[in-house]
Amino acid sequence: MLALYAAIWRISGRRQIILILLSIGIAALAPVSLNFQKEIVNLLTDQSMSTDELLLYCAGMFGAILLSLVLKWISGYRSGLLGEDVIRHIRRLLFHGSVEQEAEGDRVRRGTLTTAISAEAEELGKFAGAAFSEPVVQIGTLISVIGFIAATQPFLGLIAASMILPQILIVLISQRQVNKYVAERVRILRAATDALTAEQIATVGQDVEHRFDEIYDTRRKMFIWKLSSKFILSAINGAGTVGLLLLGGWLVIDGKTDVGTVVAATIGLGRIQGPTAFLIAFYRQVSANRIKFELLLEIFGPGFRGAAARDRTAPGQNV
Repeated sequence: MLALYAAIWRISGRRQIILILLSIGIAALAPVSLNFQKEIVNLLTDQSMSTDELLLYCAGMFGAILLSLVLKWISGYRSGLLGEDVIRHIRRLLFHGSVEQEAEGDRVRRGTLTTAISAEAEELGKFAGAAFSEPVVQIGTLISVIGFIAATQPFLGLIAASMILPQILIVLISQRQVNKYVAERVRILRAATDALTAEQIATVGQDVEHRFDEIYDTRRKMFIWKLSSKFILSAINGAGTVGLLLLGGWLVIDGKTDVGTVVAATIGLGRIQGPTAFLIAFYRQVSANRIKFELLLEIFGPGFRGAAARDRTAPGQNV
């Protein structure tokens, strides 16, 4: 995984810095609207809020939401462009590597090359565009929102934080198995496309169909692992919501907290479920792309690495 991130940083480091700064700004704004919601609910509950105060709080809340959306738009646009730039860069490397390999008299596996240029390069490039910024946004949002909940009511913050660890453990265990199936599927698909481009189709039909069956079986096993882990993660999120409402309601009845805090904590819990789900999906994506990155390096071996080292058109040179 470090090799994948090192390669991404090497070709796009300066542009990644801007995306990281934008991500920090987005994460810092996450608890602002929650605080506005808490104050509005509490003042309305106490019937001590005037119309002017209500307008002022709502305007402040909408301003924070709008600023966050603007930062997300800029970040998404820059991330998308960077991803497309990296896709173009990878395709150039693959093409130049195949040209050099043919010039040296080595056989180019055209089926594998076609799959790598059309599909694998695109998946890896899109990932590179958000490889640094998206984790910063989501982790920062988790920290800021959980910190806000814990600052207003420590017990509710403890429930929010306790939902994260078991989900991490489940994903780490399940993704290790899924990674094996990802690599197996890519290798089977490459072998099938190589067979189709190297021989007459009629002579390899039975072998190719058998490989299609292997791909189907591999994906079936992946579905079992992914859906089972998703079921458990959703159950944990549901239990966290019920537990927060139970404890929050208990504290309100005992006079140890206010309704606004419970409402803000409940909404905040929903906010951290989003980043948690994203980080889980992102970890799975990182793991899968690490496998694909290693498989791309296998295509031409040292020759491909040499072409990458000599390439002078790497993206990210202009901020």
